[in-house]
Amino acid sequence: MILGQLRSFLKAEFLVLDHCLLILRFYVKLETLRYFSYDMLDVKQKNKIIKKFARHKGDTGSSEVQCAILTEEIKQVTAHLKKHKKDVASRRGLLQMVNKRRKLLNYLARENGKRYRDLIRKLKLKK
Repeated sequence: MILGQLRSFLKAEFLVLDHCLLILRFYVKLETLRYFSYDMLDVKQKNKIIKKFARHKGDTGSSEVQCAILTEEIKQVTAHLKKHKKDVASRRGLLQMVNKRRKLLNYLARENGKRYRDLIRKLKLKK
């Protein structure tokens, strides 16, 4: 009899602890999302950029499209870093995006100077 009562008491305690653990995980997830408060490009924004910079129908991977998408992401991360100056992980990601864009632009300048100049003008970047 005492064993049965103890068992039901422990079941109830485990349920309460499990519920507390779920609440704690949810809180940690919310805090993490609040810390990383910049949003990545959503599908509509990305499709708009692709439509504007695509060289032909169905083009999603040309250097122009990739640079345009990276430029928009760089703008968003830069705005995030103005608010959160100590966010080192985002700063590192920003540097990686800038370097990737620079490599794509160097490739484009080497392969086709006219397309490079047009892209720089459209994105309003410095040479």
